[in-house]
Amino acid sequence: MQGYYTLFLEIVQKVIKDPAAFYRDMPRSGGLVEPFIFMASMGVVAGIIHAILRIAGLGIVASFSMALASIIIVPIGIAIFGFIGAGILFGIWKVMGSEEPYEVAFRCLAYATAISPITAVINILPYIGPIIGLIWMTYILVNASTEVHRIQPKPAWIVFGAICAILAVISINSQLAARRLSNKLNTLQNIEKMKPEEAGQAMGEFLKGLQKGSGKQ
Repeated sequence: MQGYYTLFLEIVQKVIKDPAAFYRDMPRSGGLVEPFIFMASMGVVAGIIHAILRIAGLGIVASFSMALASIIIVPIGIAIFGFIGAGILFGIWKVMGSEEPYEVAFRCLAYATAISPITAVINILPYIGPIIGLIWMTYILVNASTEVHRIQPKPAWIVFGAICAILAVISINSQLAARRLSNKLNTLQNIEKMKPEEAGQAMGEFLKGLQKGSGKQ
């Protein structure tokens, strides 16, 4: 157990400090079990961090039970994303000229999750936090592209930079939508505490806001 802990810590340090050197020396065979265990472990750590931050009132506001549930939800989400994301990356790298099999793509992505505990903390910063995480992951995947898949840096940056930009726009839009929904829910909760006359007036204003938001006059 101590050996696994030491190995995982070494991988995390290498990926964070020098991803190019890590991917240059990364074993390209050996099965999916070891990288999957690493990815799941990073998911557990990230889930615990999510729970602590939510309980502390940082980041997305959630109930105590939802905060604890993130310890389970986050690792499962990362594991599912690992297999699907590796398939997507495998296709992208194939189109770009890579001759490496799916296992190598899975290993590249699995070890890239070494940054997930740190990005879990960074994500508490509204809007900019997830963007930083996307840029960091893009940098790591570019290094994986050049060192493992023998792809030139320029096309790697163009492809993964474009993907990063698209995901950044999606992230900002989703955060804006979540913030608007949260404000509307808070408005409804406040209405419930008002007197009938005040509640009627506030509900009218609330409905007008919804109508304007939907583009109807």
